Amino acid sequence: MPFGRRRRLDRSVREKGVAPEPEAREREQAATTGPYDAHDAPDDTVARIDLGALRIPPVAGGDLRLDVNKAGKINSATLRLQGSAMQVGAFAAPRQGGLWSDVRAEILATLAQQGGTGEETKGDFGTEIAARLALKQGPQPARFIGVDGPRWFLRALITGPAATDHGAAEAFERVFRQIIVVRGNEPMPVREQIPLRLPADPRESQPADPTPQDDTAI
Repeated sequence: MPFGRRRRLDRSVREKGVAPEPEAREREQAATTGPYDAHDAPDDTVARIDLGALRIPPVAGGDLRLDVNKAGKINSATLRLQGSAMQVGAFAAPRQGGLWSDVRAEILATLAQQGGTGEETKGDFGTEIAARLALKQGPQPARFIGVDGPRWFLRALITGPAATDHGAAEAFERVFRQIIVVRGNEPMPVREQIPLRLPADPRESQPADPTPQDDTAI
């Protein structure tokens, strides 16, 4: 199932971390069901919070907060709803191929090193990881979802009851499917996190206290 249209690119250009922009692009007319690239954003009535790199639809009763690292950089957003949470972040990806296959292997290795467990499963967004995080308060279920888009990679980490309860996960899956990724045209090293910014209306989301990002992030 495709999640974002691929575009025909000059195959003579090899990805070396930071690559020049092609002079011209031609988008293929393949179907996409979301998440979406900015060039293929649907003409719908869904209201989305503009965080710069990500446009995320709000959820009634949910709390959307921006995650700030120790350097004061906003690099992910977390939606909290009814005791569960979904953290989403976008990363620069190669022009050809994706990151998710390699990232899954790295997440599984990191989980094992930290005393947790994880296994690959099939979900609505393709291959994902069902995990148990080893935390001080005890093992915690988690779910890692990844989608490779055109020159970007979108990752979600779901924790709480929604990590294992399909009904509780529906709201998060709906939000994830409706996200629009705005990669931009500037060159970026592969795997660099695409930074977010505060929305025009600060009431739409609030920065969280600076905290270290989860160790299983790429």
